Amino acid sequence: MHQRLVEMAVEHKVVRGRRMRVDTTVVETNIHYPTDSSLLGDGARVLTRVMKKLEQSTGGLVSRVRNRMRTVRKKVLAIALAARQKGAAGEEKRRNIYKGLLSVTRKIVHQAKRVIGEVDELGRRKRKEVSGLRAQLTTMVDRVEQVAKQTRARIFGGNSKFQDKIVSVFEPQTEIIRKGKASKPTEFGKLVKVQEAENQIITHYEVYDERPTDSALLVNAVEIHARQMASVPRIVAADAGFYSQANEKRLEEMGVKNVSVPNRNTRSEQRRLHQKKRSFRRGQRWRTGCEGRISILKRRHGLNRCLYRGQDGMKRWVGLGVIADNLINMGLHLAN
Repeated sequence: MHQRLVEMAVEHKVVRGRRMRVDTTVVETNIHYPTDSSLLGDGARVLTRVMKKLEQSTGGLVSRVRNRMRTVRKKVLAIALAARQKGAAGEEKRRNIYKGLLSVTRKIVHQAKRVIGEVDELGRRKRKEVSGLRAQLTTMVDRVEQVAKQTRARIFGGNSKFQDKIVSVFEPQTEIIRKGKASKPTEFGKLVKVQEAENQIITHYEVYDERPTDSALLVNAVEIHARQMASVPRIVAADAGFYSQANEKRLEEMGVKNVSVPNRNTRSEQRRLHQKKRSFRRGQRWRTGCEGRISILKRRHGLNRCLYRGQDGMKRWVGLGVIADNLINMGLHLAN
C-alpha cells in the first residue's frame, strides 16, 4: 500500500526524487520499565493464571494448582523498598530477597512443567481443546526460565550484558537501544529508518529485527531511492552517524553530486573546509527537517509507542503511521 502511494506521488509530480534525506528513530514497544523483579513477577503471574485456566478447562488435574502469587507480590514489593537502602547493607538485603523470589519462581516453573506433562496425558479430544493454553504455558515457561537465568547472572554474578537478554515476557523481541538522548538515554523498542524526498513525502521506511549501525544503511537507502525514482538524487543528507569514507565514495560513484553527511571526528583541514561550503550547509539545513518529520510521526500518528503486539504488529503500526502522514502531505501539496 505504501509503495503504491509513493508511485502515485511520483505520477502526480509531488515527488521528483532530486533530494533525499534519511534518519533513524526508536519506536518503543508497549512495556513497563523492566527490572529483574518485575519481570519475574510478570512471568509468575501469567504462569499461574494459565495453569488455573487449564485446571478449570480440563475439569481438574491430578495435582492441584497452587497459587503462590501472594508470596511473589510481597517479595517484589520488598525488593522495591530495599532499593531505597544504599550501601553494602542494602545490596546484601536485596540479594537475600532475590534468592527467595527466584526460589518461588522456580517452584512455579516446575509446577507449570508438571501441568504440561499432565495435559499431554489427557485424551485426544480434551488435548485438542486446551492446545492453545498448553502452547501459551510452554512459551511462557521458556521466557521465565530465561529471565531467571539473567537475574541470577546480574544479581549474583555482576553480569548485566547477559546473552539473549529479554526485557519483557510479553514483547521478547524488544531491544535495549541507546541513541545518546539526554532526555531519554535508554529506550526499549525497535529501530526504524525513515527516508524522505521533496514535500515531506516518506518514500521508504523499515523496521529492523536487529539494530544495525546507521552507517550501514546509507548506501542501501540511496539504492532504494534510485529504484523508486529511476534516478539517483542530486542531494543526499544525513547526520554524522551515517558517515563513513566508503559510503561517501560509493555515493559519488553512483552519481550523487552533493553528499551532505558530516564527519565530526575529522582532523583534515580540507574536510573541514568542504563541510563549510554553501552547498554542504544547505544540505544539512534541509536534513534537519527529517527530525521534525519524525517528531510529527510520533506526536500525530502514535509512533512514540507501538500498541500492537509482536514484530509483525510493530511493522503494521509504523506502516499505518507513515501512510497516514503521506496522505496528509500529498493532499496538502495537491490542494495548493
